[in-house]
Amino acid sequence: MEQLTDLFAELNRLVLAPVIDRFFGIFDLNGRFGLLFLCISYAVAYGLFRYRKHQSLTEARSFWQFIGGSRVNFHRSALLDYRYYFVRVILKLTLVLPVVALVDPFILGSGDYIQFFTNLWGARPELGQNMGLAMLYGLGVFLVRDFKHYWVHRAFHSRWLWEFHKVHHSAPVMVPVTASRIHFVEKIVERLASVVCIGLYAGIFWYLCGGEISRYTLFGVTYLVFIFNALAANLRHSHVWLSFGPVLERVLNSPAQHQIHHSDAPRHFNKNFGTNLSIWDWMFGTLYTTTSTPEPIRFGTGARDAERYLTVYSLIVTPFVELARKFNRTRMPKPSQPTAEG
Repeated sequence: MEQLTDLFAELNRLVLAPVIDRFFGIFDLNGRFGLLFLCISYAVAYGLFRYRKHQSLTEARSFWQFIGGSRVNFHRSALLDYRYYFVRVILKLTLVLPVVALVDPFILGSGDYIQFFTNLWGARPELGQNMGLAMLYGLGVFLVRDFKHYWVHRAFHSRWLWEFHKVHHSAPVMVPVTASRIHFVEKIVERLASVVCIGLYAGIFWYLCGGEISRYTLFGVTYLVFIFNALAANLRHSHVWLSFGPVLERVLNSPAQHQIHHSDAPRHFNKNFGTNLSIWDWMFGTLYTTTSTPEPIRFGTGARDAERYLTVYSLIVTPFVELARKFNRTRMPKPSQPTAEG
């Protein structure tokens, strides 16, 4: 009886409690899927619908049709995204966090960098806490995270990592929670990259300030993350075209730009890797800007993939199968070329 009780307790810890917390996460502002950010995004979408309806720029007869209607929001792929949104929190607890915890002790933290620079150049005078430093630190964290995400994202479009990122791109329709269709291997790499980059940045910043500086937050969320989540971020994974125009899009990533990134048209391949900022795409030659006129886009990675990635199991396992096949193909001896005498 005691073993059964322990089993139920462990099941509750690993499955039930995380799923329940995930559901109530819509009332939390520490993520893009908070109810406030969803409401803001769809309020912007409604404003676009009214404007385009008034200008006769849309054939949608209702707002529901404008955001995709049943063909998008109840598509098999969208229904999978809704399920995977809850499954991913279980994967996080059972796979992502344990791997990160195993590797983390071997990665230098902010304290290590502070000690290193202190030994090298001596201790710095403490500047103390003030709003300016807190906001500057928060800006730096935001820029480092965004820069890190650009390069991690770009790396996962390379040959050997693409199969994991393909899980995200395989969606033939997009709804806000499609942003959560990320393979756990990609999340592990993202987490470890964040630990390295933020640890280095915080260590340098705190050393220069002579001590740890707290972040300036809004409602418990880093203020720049809050601001960018409020800029209709949930429309990035949607069928609602919202362009910021070719000038502003050199700096800020618009929902239309991310939709271009998900396009299966060759002219859109390997464009717009940025998350919040487009400046990295501008700097490194991967920028694609848009206009207010929607471009015809088809999402996904082809009809064959759309049929293969329709279960939670396939989202998790298929990348490993495809990677093994790709590895085996590279190891197969090439057929000998016939000679002139042969």
